[in-house]
Amino acid sequence: MEELTLDFADLKELYRSYMPFFKQGGLFVRTSRHYKMGQSLALQVTLPDALEAIPVSGKVAWLTPQGAQNTSPAGIGVAFIDDKMNLRDKIEKLLSGTQESAELTFTL
Repeated sequence: MEELTLDFADLKELYRSYMPFFKQGGLFVRTSRHYKMGQSLALQVTLPDALEAIPVSGKVAWLTPQGAQNTSPAGIGVAFIDDKMNLRDKIEKLLSGTQESAELTFTL
């Protein structure tokens, strides 16, 4: 299984990348590499101000190709499958109060 490392420097970037509409949460990963829907990936995610990365496994559930008509960057959405370290809960706690934000995300 391929492993990707994600380091979020600030809450704005995390907000734009988080995908709460997936049942167990997910993250958008900016990349120009090609992935297939359903492809399994392991993520190592470092949240803003965290010292250690949090591991989570998931599957590709979203594709934004290069040259998409909107201004979204190319990348993939990884839906969490195995979240033993409760990454989703940690992200939602960090982002509490931003759910009603009008700021655009990388996906919707």
